[in-house]
Amino acid sequence: MKKISIVIPAHNEEGNVSLIHQRIKEVFSGLENYRFEIIFVNDGSRDNTQQKLVELAEKFEEVKYIEFSRNFGHQPAVKAGMDFANGNAVISMDADLQHPPELIPEMIKKWEEGFDIVYTIRTYPKQISAFKRKTSDLYYKLLSVISDVNLKEGGGSDFRLMDSSVVDVMRNMNEADIFLRGLSNWMGFRQTGIHFTAGERASGESSYNLKKMMKFAFTGITAFSVKPLYLAAYLGFLFSVFAVLGYGIYVIHSFVSKTEISGWASLIITVVFFGGIQLIILGIIGIYLGKIFKQVKERPNYIIRSKNF
Repeated sequence: MKKISIVIPAHNEEGNVSLIHQRIKEVFSGLENYRFEIIFVNDGSRDNTQQKLVELAEKFEEVKYIEFSRNFGHQPAVKAGMDFANGNAVISMDADLQHPPELIPEMIKKWEEGFDIVYTIRTYPKQISAFKRKTSDLYYKLLSVISDVNLKEGGGSDFRLMDSSVVDVMRNMNEADIFLRGLSNWMGFRQTGIHFTAGERASGESSYNLKKMMKFAFTGITAFSVKPLYLAAYLGFLFSVFAVLGYGIYVIHSFVSKTEISGWASLIITVVFFGGIQLIILGIIGIYLGKIFKQVKERPNYIIRSKNF
């Protein structure tokens, strides 16, 4: 029997871990030739998530858990689960049931057809705001343009299946800022996608606020491309040319019309504008320097406080 490892990061998900375990168990009750394990990764939860996981592990042998010493983030949590998974294939999914476990048999079917990575292409239900849908699609379009990865619209979900050979490659990657969605695309292998409609959160509230979304967006963009640095250089050159041409035209106009070169307000606006451009460029450079700073220290992506295997 082939073994499927299911990695589920959990941050304040005390109301969901039992539900998703039950639904996954029901799914595998219809899959005769497969056994499974669920690796929950408690990412520094402040509620009773860890207690619920310990209780589940005592009742069901297929339930494993990893408890972090603090909150390290969603991507390190998924990476930790992959590091300890030993199945023939590994499926990563969220604990809030927005990733439907009922899609697992179709993912396994595609894997058995010879695909090494089976990713999912998400469509949002009507309850999700238009702003959320549009900004998500716009982000992945932008990421495809200015980086070396090409994530399809809705293809940025962490709900995917990876063959054990792919997971072995992933384990050897020790990046300070992990962006697994991009890495799985960058690695290649044989890949295919499956469409699904995201479900509603079963209980609790999402901790993924706007600040975390922006940080995650910058991580994805800077993890796979130096094009923003080239963009900064191009902008600097372009605005310098505009400044020289504009000032030259202004001087010629002053000589022809015999007027003084004046304009305190326009001067201040120009200084502020170009100052802003310089700060943007310095910010882009600073992000890359910060990533180098974090990488060279070689700190671990996560610290484990406890585990049951």
